[in-house]
Order: sequence, then C-alpha cells, then structure tokens
Amino acid sequence: MAGVVQSVQVLASSLGALPPEFVRPEHERPPTTTFRGASPLQIPVVDMSLPDAGSRMVEAAREWGIFQAVNHGVPADAVAELQRVGREFFALPQEEKQRYAMDPASGKTEGYGSSVQRSPGDRKIWSDNLFHTISPPAAVNHGFWPEKPRGYREANEAYCGHMRRLTREVLERLSAGLGLEEGAMAEAFGGGDDGLVLMQKVNFYPPCPQPELVLGFAPHTDLCALTVLVADDVPGLQVSKDGRWYDVEHVPGALIVNVGDQIEILSNGRYRAVLHRVTVSKEKTRMSWPVFVHPRLEYVVAPHPRLVAGEIPAKYDYKAKTFEDYMYCKINKLPQ
Repeated sequence: MAGVVQSVQVLASSLGALPPEFVRPEHERPPTTTFRGASPLQIPVVDMSLPDAGSRMVEAAREWGIFQAVNHGVPADAVAELQRVGREFFALPQEEKQRYAMDPASGKTEGYGSSVQRSPGDRKIWSDNLFHTISPPAAVNHGFWPEKPRGYREANEAYCGHMRRLTREVLERLSAGLGLEEGAMAEAFGGGDDGLVLMQKVNFYPPCPQPELVLGFAPHTDLCALTVLVADDVPGLQVSKDGRWYDVEHVPGALIVNVGDQIEILSNGRYRAVLHRVTVSKEKTRMSWPVFVHPRLEYVVAPHPRLVAGEIPAKYDYKAKTFEDYMYCKINKLPQ
C-alpha cells in the first residue's frame, strides 16, 4: 500500500508538548462537563426482542437520530472476536500496520491511517483508524484486510453476516415508520443486500496529555444511510440535541445505531441524522468499531417520491446529485 501514516498512536507514546495542529480553537473545545446520567434526557435504549421495538426505533430516529439496541441477536462472541482482532491489530509493530497504509492521493478511504488536513486551517483529530469494505463480496478488496492478527478475516466476515441481517431489520422498521413498504428504504438505497455497501472501521483513540484541547472526532453527521457501532466502556461519544451535548452512556452488550444523512434526506426530514463528536481520555485508550451502510454510488440523493407528494414540499434539493458526488463534496467540504 502507498503512503506513510503519521500515527497518533506513535505520537502519543513519545509526546512532549501537544503539536499545534491538534489544538482546537477555543469555541470547538469540549467543555469540562456535559449532560450525563442525572440528565432528564437519555439516549433511547431499544429492546429489539419486544413487540414495540419498531415504534421505539421510529421515535428515536425522529427525536434523537440515535438509539442503543439491546437483545439485537448479534452473538456476544462475534462482537468479542471483532474487538479482539481490532485491538491486536493496533498492538502490532508500526511497520506491520504501515503495510496497510491508505493513500490519500488516490481518493480512496480504505486502509490504515489518520486524519488528513484538507486545508491549512484544519485541525487534526486525535485518532488512528483502519477502514475497509466488508460487503458486498464484489466490492471487497482483501488487500486492505490485515494478515495479522490471527483470525482477522474470519472475525470480520462472521460479523458482517450479522450486520447484514441487523441493518436490514432496522431499515425495514424505519421504512414502515414512514408509511412505506418494509423493503422500500433498502430498495431505494441499493436494490437489496448486494446493492448496499457495508464498510467496517476500527477507531483507535490513544490517551492524550491535554484532552480538553483536542477532539477524537470533530462534530459531524455521517454521510451514509446508517451506522451501527460497537464501543468499549471508555466514555467519549457525545451527541447533540437542541444545542446541548449529551454523553452516550455505556450499556453492556448494546449496539449504537446512528441515522445518517441519506436516511434524513430520503425521509424528507422526518428522521434526523445525529450530530455527534468524540472526546478523548488523559489516561485510557478508547476504541470503537462502526459499520457504515452506504447506498450504491449511483443512487440519486433525494427524498422518497411518496414523501413529497401533493402539498408536501421537498426539504432537500441536490439537483440529481449521486451519492458518489454527495460523498466527494462532504469529504472535501464543498457546497452541496
């Protein structure tokens, strides 16, 4: 693989002073307090085994754009194995990880890397990551899948099977909540399982000597349709609601489900893409494993036709922009 990774993990292990390219402007720095467990508002937790799971998902997608799913049917050992191989990858010598370095000049996002400063005013984020496609098989390039640690490929393939089932179920429930057929959302995005693209990411946030000055990830909404995330028990993920930031509390065994831009647009604003960010710790490493569900590249970004019929106007007009174009504009901070 091309490219040389300037690893935050390596930097953190030998850091004297915090490099200025990581220091956020004062108005972007995380506050010393956020709304935690005593807050009257909590991130919804949806028990997917209960009869009201669908209505709870719909309510969460409308009010928050995020929920924590429990009793979701993904075996605990499959999650544990995914986490094991991710942790062991980041414990490898740097020269081994470097074999999978992404090449920003190629325009591709797959591989091992860190944040890229796309303009002189950008601030770097305090994290490294590994990113690659896991579905459909025709889109997978195993050259980005590490040979080490042992079992990496098997763990990701097994987890992918569970993600295909789970994301299909969530899309069906959210489609029904819009008054559409259960398969309408998946059909629009990709025409079935083989049209939807699933990308696995492993995020690594090392300890930072001045966590109050940096972010593990800056505030953003996900450009995809849906994100399903496994997190460890180190706090860091925060979501915005009504202008306030809330910690996403750790719920053992839960999967965190985020609504992305494409569902917000397709729903004509009935569901909301959640604005979120990541803070880091002074003492502990934090890791997370999100799976991003992307529409096919040629998908035309627009509200579903049945949700703009009659007197209901379209809230979003991207002038027949494809998802590929939408993604390029968002990544490069260009007007949509």
